[in-house]
Amino acid sequence: MSVKNDVPGKEVNVLKGHEGGVLAARFNTDGNYVLSCGKDRTIRLWNPHRGIHIKTYKSHAREVRDVHVTQDNSKLCSCGGDRQIFYWDVATGRVIRKFRGHDGEVNGIKFNEYSSVVVSAGYDQSLRAWDCRSHSTEPIQIIDTFADSVMSVCLTKTEIIGGSVDGTVRTFDIRIGREISDNLGQSVNCVSMSNDGNCILAGCLDSTLRLLDRSTGELLQEYKGHTNKVSLQMPETDFSTSYFLMFCI
Repeated sequence: MSVKNDVPGKEVNVLKGHEGGVLAARFNTDGNYVLSCGKDRTIRLWNPHRGIHIKTYKSHAREVRDVHVTQDNSKLCSCGGDRQIFYWDVATGRVIRKFRGHDGEVNGIKFNEYSSVVVSAGYDQSLRAWDCRSHSTEPIQIIDTFADSVMSVCLTKTEIIGGSVDGTVRTFDIRIGREISDNLGQSVNCVSMSNDGNCILAGCLDSTLRLLDRSTGELLQEYKGHTNKVSLQMPETDFSTSYFLMFCI
């Protein structure tokens, strides 16, 4: 079968309900549901296959910039312009905990593999890790070696990877305290990792996607064609070796 026939190219459903811009949309682990968030200060849960809105989550005081759900789909976390990270119960819509500590808007957020820690990326040039099991609202780790706003974060079992407006993608090995910095020369808007863990895909503000070899930092490929900044949204399996989904903001 040809690559052309393998790639989805037909609109299945349009999910309408947000009042204002949608800033992020993320599939759950098995791809059966989608969480979206936006400028109307809400998070919305959808069945994208049936085009049905299931639930709305409200508590943020300003726009919600990112959302992520746990592997078992029972909890979600969100962040935004109010400088806070909210930890929610999906079924009840109750806010379990609020984490405060960033000195500016929070741009991105991600659970670790065990859903025990949340890592956030902030306008205050830092990545911060929060313990979901503790009653403390203080961060358990702060990484502040960036020179500009941190826009996106992704995680492995032992590493935290952040993309920043300072033009770098930085990988922090939390076991040995090592930092690796790859300078792309362009502001990074979002980062994601391949399934095999060998590559990082970075969306940059010059309308270009850049594919990096994680072990060497070599630039493997550039993808151009958009006329505005590029963002990446994809199922939690992240991008495969053949395809990834991107859109222009």
